[in-house]
Amino acid sequence: MLSYIALLIMATGVSTYSILQLGQMRGITHSIILLDTNLLDLHKNMADALLSASRYEKNITIMWDPALYKSFLASKKDFERYLEEAMTLAESDGGIREVLSRLEERHRAYQALFAKEVALLEAGKSLPENRNEEEKEQMLNQALEELAQLKTLIHQSTFRKVRELDEAGVKAQTMAVVITAVAFLLGLLLSVSITRSIIVPLSRMKKKTVEIAAGALEPDLDLPSPPEIGALAQAFNIMCAKLKEVDRMKSEFFSLMSHELRTPLTSIREGTNLFLEGKGGGVTEKQRKLLTIISEESNRLIRLVNSLLDLSKLEAGMVPFNITGNDLPPLIDRTLDELMPLAESRDITLEKEIKEIPQVAMDSERIRETLRNLIGNALKFTPPGGSVRVAVRRTDEGVHISVTDTGPGIPREHIGGIFEKFRQVSPADSRRLQGTGLGLAIVKHIVHAHGGRIWVESEVGQGSTFTFVLPV
Repeated sequence: MLSYIALLIMATGVSTYSILQLGQMRGITHSIILLDTNLLDLHKNMADALLSASRYEKNITIMWDPALYKSFLASKKDFERYLEEAMTLAESDGGIREVLSRLEERHRAYQALFAKEVALLEAGKSLPENRNEEEKEQMLNQALEELAQLKTLIHQSTFRKVRELDEAGVKAQTMAVVITAVAFLLGLLLSVSITRSIIVPLSRMKKKTVEIAAGALEPDLDLPSPPEIGALAQAFNIMCAKLKEVDRMKSEFFSLMSHELRTPLTSIREGTNLFLEGKGGGVTEKQRKLLTIISEESNRLIRLVNSLLDLSKLEAGMVPFNITGNDLPPLIDRTLDELMPLAESRDITLEKEIKEIPQVAMDSERIRETLRNLIGNALKFTPPGGSVRVAVRRTDEGVHISVTDTGPGIPREHIGGIFEKFRQVSPADSRRLQGTGLGLAIVKHIVHAHGGRIWVESEVGQGSTFTFVLPV
């Protein structure tokens, strides 16, 4: 609580100081916009009006024209109006006001000299040869010089205010950095304290949750402090122990059930085959169809039982692996030759791309089973006229083997659980394909037993690519 209060006080101090500095900077900016910018505009307008009047004055002295004189008077009136506005804006700036006063004097002197000439011209008289042309020109030039000095003073004022803005910004920044650094250090100490007491245990619990999701059910989470988190960790351990016991019972049940089912199923299959061969007497065509269905379903159940037994043994670590250095290309060729009749019957093209690779430490029969499962699945889901491609390449990680099909693809929401037991994804066209849902789970166990990993990349309508990597 004290740490939070200190942080709040420092944050309030920074905010208050920043508001005061922003108010000062706003006042300076306001002055630049309303005073200096407007004065520059008025300077330009006064210069334009004075030069315009000078042009009219020269033309009038050459040839009298009342219309030109009327334009001259309009320019004179504009100059005086702009000068009056500038005087009003510069009330608080003595230097600029002094220049404007001198400018007003020069302009009046210039106007007085020209007014004498206009009086003669209006009376129809010619201008004398010895008129004060040089003096009038001198007054005009002095007025323009005052305008130039006015512009210089305005720019100097603007620069000074910008410099004040910069100094105010630097002060505010320095103060904010100092207070922020102190607040950061205090906040860092507070964060370390919170991390040691809460975040670190929660991170370990999160990691354990991921391990549980991956199947690691060891009750080894030890978090004695804080007490509440320690109690939660103990609950996690109890949950892991229960899940591990349930998983063991499930594996034992599948193993026992598979053993018990295989013998009667084999008897049913063999008995059905004997009837089909006519050993039990003649059978009608209808009976033959029923016996054929029974035989096919018996074979499917036996395959399911065998898969369950294999998976149970793999999960229990009871499957021996004879891992030796072997060449992978001949193994792939034999698997493709074995599945070629199935591909031809479905009008599917089998392709391969095998680059130069070294020998791989593997159990040839288990890797061949993996290839048979992956290529068989690809053939099952690829429509007639499609293709299945097997590619092998060497990477820094090891040897990558990928099986790519042109099937309907796997929806994104099903990709995460595709390697779980009894998980089958129906294709996008809603066709139901027969299978046990254990093949990919068996493949995953075999690849992991070799120290590799397996994954799938797929988009609906674009086919799927199953890839597994074996270390060299």
